[in-house]
Amino acid sequence: MNLYQEMGISEEVLSFSEEILAGLKDRFEELDKVAEYNQYKVLHAMQKNRVSAECFAGTTGYGHDDLGRDVLEKVYADVFHTEAALVRPQITCGTHALATALSANLLPGDELLSPVGKPYDTLEEVIGIRESACSLAEYGVSYRQVDLLPDGSFDWDGIKAAIHEKTKLVTIQRSKGYQMRPTFSVEQIGELIAFVKGIKSDVLVMVDNCYGEFTETIEPSDVGADMVVGSLIKNPGGGIAPTGGYIAGTQACVDRCLYRLSAPGLGQDIGASLTVNTALYQGFFFSPTVVASAVKGAIFVAAAYEKLGYHVVPASSEPRYDIIQSIELGSEEAMLAFTAGIQAAAPVDSYVTPVAAPMDGYDDLVVMAAGDFIQGSSIELSADGPIREPYAIYFQGGLTFPHAKLGGMMALQKMLDRGLLQLN
Repeated sequence: MNLYQEMGISEEVLSFSEEILAGLKDRFEELDKVAEYNQYKVLHAMQKNRVSAECFAGTTGYGHDDLGRDVLEKVYADVFHTEAALVRPQITCGTHALATALSANLLPGDELLSPVGKPYDTLEEVIGIRESACSLAEYGVSYRQVDLLPDGSFDWDGIKAAIHEKTKLVTIQRSKGYQMRPTFSVEQIGELIAFVKGIKSDVLVMVDNCYGEFTETIEPSDVGADMVVGSLIKNPGGGIAPTGGYIAGTQACVDRCLYRLSAPGLGQDIGASLTVNTALYQGFFFSPTVVASAVKGAIFVAAAYEKLGYHVVPASSEPRYDIIQSIELGSEEAMLAFTAGIQAAAPVDSYVTPVAAPMDGYDDLVVMAAGDFIQGSSIELSADGPIREPYAIYFQGGLTFPHAKLGGMMALQKMLDRGLLQLN
């Protein structure tokens, strides 16, 4: 019995998968070139800022004179081509990083504008779209959004009409979240930034960069974003960072974020890195190639389900601007089977079966497969989605392509075994 069979993959699924992969060689070579460029960009920043063994020493207490923390923030600033960066394990997740950036740079009476429709589910309570204690709305910050046009493009006229004297900050979500829209390229984000700043030059622009880092050779901070924000248990952590988030941007914006994260008057010199510096540096170093592996996995899954007649976003032939692949599966049963396959392919908790359940920050039941070394890490192989029409699953991650491939095959196998699809 071969290893694939021992792991539960039938000859039918294996043959189908190898047929799919045969047509992806050129795409994968393109991704390797992007990864190589970004790898050298990170390496150069580390060399330029004289990363040393001393940077890996941890600090405790207040965290004064934390060399590793200070140098890492310079490395991030150089990679993202920004004046400053805040990279801290005290930032607990991407939503926390975004909430910090928003609350630090918005004051009572200001208005927040999203020109790309409704933001990710967990930001709804941060903003006050769904009522919550300590929301921006509770502190007197108003919110306005302009939905995308039916084809997923920007509503330029609507955006222009929405900007007024109280518009202080524009937030742009790069990735799709739990939506079936395309992810925006850095070029598209740059066009949007230029447009809003052409209407109101002093408006601040924050880009939710989650899931998008290192999928291209440039970042939103290269095209005018005042802040780019993300999570270290997604792309830039490389699957090694145990926790944390980052905010990179102008010195003025980052300074305010530092005060919001700690306390007014304390700023950058407070916040002990404890024992995580090595993981934060090493994860960032690995990130470009890990991201490339995840994107390869997403393309493989897209091509497989596309061939089977499912609606996938993006299509397998389209450019990639984040690590997420969405697939409309059409039923809760199919979502549960798909996530069961991803979980069965995991190195951790492979023996458990995902079920739909309530989750903090979400209005719907959510099913999630995440057999991760780092709890909740989205750069590791995972799949999740809210139990609501059109019953779309969101596949992402894979520290190595072989693992992402196995996850895709196992998802096919579980759906096949349950009679939910046919390969012929």
